[in-house]
Amino acid sequence: STMGDYVTPGEEPPQPGIYRSEQMCLAQLYLQSDASYQCVAELGELGLVQFRDLNPDVSAFQRKYVNEVRRCDEMERKLRFLEHEIRKDQIPMLDTGENPDAPLPREMIDLEAKNELREVNKNEETLKKNFSELTELKHILRKTQTFFEEAGTGEILPAAAAIETEEGLELTQHIAAGGAPGGAMFANFGFVAGVIQRERLPAFERLLWRACRGNVFLRTSEIDDVLNDTVTGDPVNKCVFIIFFQGDQLKTKVKKICEGFRATLYPCPDTPQERREMSIGVMTRIEDLKTVLGQTQDHRHRVLVAASKNVRMWLTKVRKIKSIYHTLNLFNIDVTQKCLIAEVWCPVAELERIKMALKRGTDESGSQVPSILNRMDTHEAPPTYNKTNKFTKGFQNIVDAYGIATYREINPAPYTMVSFPFLFAVMFGDMGHGVIMFLAALFFILKEKQLEAARIKDEIFQTFFGGRYVIFLMGVFSIYTGFMYNDVFSKSINAFGSSWSNSIDHTTIDALLDGGEKSSETQLILVPELAYDGSPYPIGVDPVWNLAEGNKLSFLNSMKMKMSVLFGIAQMTFGVLLSYQNFTYFKSDLDIKYMFIPQMIFLSSIFIYLCIQILAKWLFFGATAGSVLGYTYPGTNCAPSLLIGLINMFMMKGRNAGFVDERGDPYPQCWLSTWYPGQSFFETIFVLVAIACVPVMLFGKPYFLWKEEKDRREGGHRQLGTIETVLVIFALAQVPIMLFAKPYFMYHREKRQARYSNLEETNQSVRADIAQDDAEVVHAPEQTPKPAGHGHGHGDGPLDMGDVMVYQAIHTIEFVLGCVSHTASYLRLWALSLAHAQLSDVLWTMVFRNAFVLDGYAGAVATYVLFFIFGSLSVFILVLMEGLSAFLHALRLHWVEFQSKFYGGLGYQFSPFSFETILAEERQNEEN
Repeated sequence: STMGDYVTPGEEPPQPGIYRSEQMCLAQLYLQSDASYQCVAELGELGLVQFRDLNPDVSAFQRKYVNEVRRCDEMERKLRFLEHEIRKDQIPMLDTGENPDAPLPREMIDLEAKNELREVNKNEETLKKNFSELTELKHILRKTQTFFEEAGTGEILPAAAAIETEEGLELTQHIAAGGAPGGAMFANFGFVAGVIQRERLPAFERLLWRACRGNVFLRTSEIDDVLNDTVTGDPVNKCVFIIFFQGDQLKTKVKKICEGFRATLYPCPDTPQERREMSIGVMTRIEDLKTVLGQTQDHRHRVLVAASKNVRMWLTKVRKIKSIYHTLNLFNIDVTQKCLIAEVWCPVAELERIKMALKRGTDESGSQVPSILNRMDTHEAPPTYNKTNKFTKGFQNIVDAYGIATYREINPAPYTMVSFPFLFAVMFGDMGHGVIMFLAALFFILKEKQLEAARIKDEIFQTFFGGRYVIFLMGVFSIYTGFMYNDVFSKSINAFGSSWSNSIDHTTIDALLDGGEKSSETQLILVPELAYDGSPYPIGVDPVWNLAEGNKLSFLNSMKMKMSVLFGIAQMTFGVLLSYQNFTYFKSDLDIKYMFIPQMIFLSSIFIYLCIQILAKWLFFGATAGSVLGYTYPGTNCAPSLLIGLINMFMMKGRNAGFVDERGDPYPQCWLSTWYPGQSFFETIFVLVAIACVPVMLFGKPYFLWKEEKDRREGGHRQLGTIETVLVIFALAQVPIMLFAKPYFMYHREKRQARYSNLEETNQSVRADIAQDDAEVVHAPEQTPKPAGHGHGHGDGPLDMGDVMVYQAIHTIEFVLGCVSHTASYLRLWALSLAHAQLSDVLWTMVFRNAFVLDGYAGAVATYVLFFIFGSLSVFILVLMEGLSAFLHALRLHWVEFQSKFYGGLGYQFSPFSFETILAEERQNEEN
């Protein structure tokens, strides 16, 4: 079968889980209704079982445990409110992080009984409302008394004039003419007093004036204290108002307007004596209320302090109960209502632990009927479950971000653990920057428990902290590649002594130095034949290249480009070899014969051949002249050009054999000559073989699939013809049976009855009607394993040749073109390495080196300041920004260039029912 097909569990070869996803199986759970809650709770603690929804067409509101889920939601809402109140009172909450066992359902009732705070809050709100109302009434009584006293002395007139217009002078004139002491002048008027929010006052005045046509008299006064709103409890600025009017109609209008502006009206006595008495009564009640409120708040505080010790644990318990009932809603309930049936995906290796958890759940519930776990055969692709730990998780996430592995295909994560930090380091290679990255990751690793407990919410920090082991390895590998490049903050270390020495005599150098500024800038070249001692630097790049201003980049670029091609083709070849592992595992012979073998031949003929040429050039073509592979080699000028050689290989262009002619003179373009005997012949063969592989990849597999399908169809037709012949003969044979069989047997029965007629038969036939038996047991038909797939990934339906051809064409074109483009793509290793080295060099030259120009105290200050700038730019630009750039390029090389050779990524994630995961998600949602 192919990668897309599910392999029957019994056929699966054992293999460590890290290389492939865990072997999964589909199982049925039969749980007694009484034991189901405890069993699901135990499975939640274990976190190894993924439940399937057996009621997909039933809405959430029609499921059996919907009421329990609602109760949990309500309880969770109350606890969150309690938590909010505790935070509002700035009471520290005890969060030990302990994980209590899932409580029994009856504990939910105990939690629901803890509603003391709600009562306390309700009482407090009522008391606060009463307190606010009494305070407002106190201010009204004071202000109205002041107002009536002012009215007697005539001080009211200016205020009255403020709302006076030409149309409505009657009321104010009457007031002014009265002159009676105190409130006697208002004896003929009715009045209402109340409180209104200050910002609503101008609109209130305007509407009152227009609606009553100026026939009311309004007096307002601001309350200096900030009062609490009687409804919301928020602090607001309010004003006292008193309105005088005549007649019941105006009274109705005034009250309606007050109601519309949410003004609160309070009863206000007419006489000063009554107002004074009422004011004393109000003050007494306010003092009493203050005492009661103080006691209530103390009691509330005590309740909150007591709750703060348990509220986190209560939340955890409620969330566990809710998740259990939510899971139970996925079960199918049998007709007797006594048994719950579930279907689950679970790892085969963990079946014993799952059975033990079910046994614990059954025992805890006190049920006498054991819970049953029954493995089922299925052709549905199981979920992908890769076991991870804190080290491997970061790398597995990198792979999963591209796509979840198809069930049981090769998992790239183990190989990514080595190749990802290595390819990153090839681009980032600098010992100094590598040490900074290594130390940062080491800090995260050593302090991981404290940092996890701190729950830092910053997203960037969480990203770095989550990938701390990836960054750690990236730092370690960067130190190694920096050592190989001999690069520390753009400087080199002469650890083993250079292999180069100065071959230019001192008189020439002195003459240039004495010749002025222009001649002192002259670039001199060390000739390898004289200056190079023949033995290379023991490990890494010779430090002398750091001093070579003229051709340093030419040398390093050539080396890094070739190195990038070697690494790239090595990784791609390894990816194709991993595809062989997949094809072998899924028993797909067609893929091995017509995909893997042609791919390897194609890759070897062109790209692996190119790698061998690179290594040969490095090994054989040195600085000194001599004989190489049977040809005379004049020197470095004739070292073969591999890039143009590759182009000539495809063009099958005729070239000179060897580097020199018969007289021993080098050819004009000797670097384009062939450099080993029979090169043109072998390269022609390689190109033809590579071209021949393309139609094999394109048509081989579809042809054999079509042939298999055709043979199967024709075989079916031949069998059908035989069956038809047998049926015709059988049908003809029925005619004499129908004609003679019944009369013959009836004749014999008559004879038998006549013979035994004198015997009395007393035995009667009893026939049981099984159809009426209610105890009938219906077994689900045993599912037989599907026949092996036909390698086209389209199940067992009829073969669609159009689909197969398109699919194969896409794969072939992708591979052939991909080999070229992906090889070129690996040159980013050289480009990023070059960019990093040049940026590092610029930072040293343009920033830090300037500090060494100055002497004395100025030099010390400059060194301090410029080192700070140099260090900051190094960390933020070279380590962080360049590090991110190299990380993204390494990511692309793995996702596209490496994984495209063997990785399907068409699976879906195993999502087990786990309390740990659910609680972690809830906590994250809270923090966000």
